[in-house]
Amino acid sequence: MATEEPSEHGLREQPKSGAYAGAVRWIESLSETQFAYLLLLPALLLLGVIAFWPLLRTFEMSLHADSITGPAQIGGFVGFENYVNLLTGKLDTVALPQPFIDLSNPFKSALIVTFIFTIASVLLETVIGFGQALVLDQDFRGRRWVRVAIILPWAVPIVIQGMIFYLLFQPGIGFGADILHNVVGFSTTPLVNSPEALSIIIVADVWKTTAFMALLILAGLQSVDRSLYDVAKVAGASKWQQFKMITLPLVFPTVMVAMLFRTIAAMRIYGLIQTMSGCSTVPSLSCLVVSTFSVRRYGTASAIAFVTAAIIGIVVTVYIVKFRESAEGI
Repeated sequence: MATEEPSEHGLREQPKSGAYAGAVRWIESLSETQFAYLLLLPALLLLGVIAFWPLLRTFEMSLHADSITGPAQIGGFVGFENYVNLLTGKLDTVALPQPFIDLSNPFKSALIVTFIFTIASVLLETVIGFGQALVLDQDFRGRRWVRVAIILPWAVPIVIQGMIFYLLFQPGIGFGADILHNVVGFSTTPLVNSPEALSIIIVADVWKTTAFMALLILAGLQSVDRSLYDVAKVAGASKWQQFKMITLPLVFPTVMVAMLFRTIAAMRIYGLIQTMSGCSTVPSLSCLVVSTFSVRRYGTASAIAFVTAAIIGIVVTVYIVKFRESAEGI
């Protein structure tokens, strides 16, 4: 009697066994969300090694005393003493080139200067970028060249950008200092005056990075269903009502993401300040970390760096919460 050969379908239907088969069954039982996280796991592990390990190492160094005995040495364990001294101002005249926080002289306080720069630059970039995005979202002749003109400043390297504005407001070289002196009442050397230099740095940052906001917001505008505007027109809605009831709510999540990216970058401002006026005139948190580390105050520098990271983390958390609330409201 001839033996019947198993069919190909029968081979596939044979029960599986072993560790491999168990893993396959476990993966098949996952939901789509769980499977997505599983695929992201290698990237998350790599991110943890690259990002979180240096952060933990920085926190460990911040728990040690400052060392000036060698270029790669740290002092003894002092616990949270560096944080206490930093937040109470006891290190301002000892270890810090500029005070971490000083309410009596806010434009010399690294924390206050960083907040002023971040709030002013991000708000201006968001408003101007939104306006540019609304213009670019329209269909008109020459729109391609207008986009190039808006994007061009974003392509300029930070050092080149800083030198451009430095020369522009340098007395005897550029005309910017004379204009500000005659029109606004600034001094003839604005880049050596902390409040005036900070305002010029904010303008320089807005000039460069507004294009980034405009491009992200433009992407959000072009994702809005155009039929909504047709319905609004039939209902007799004005342009302002269409913007308020359709454009702004639907684009708001994109605006939040753009503001998040810009806020993180603004709180790490360093290159533009150092190129235009120097960290001694306009101190920021990143300036304070670099200058403190350069004089081998490793414990203090690590404490400032970790506090800066913690502040950025809090800001990111607030943005994420607001983003979820806006997304749920749509």
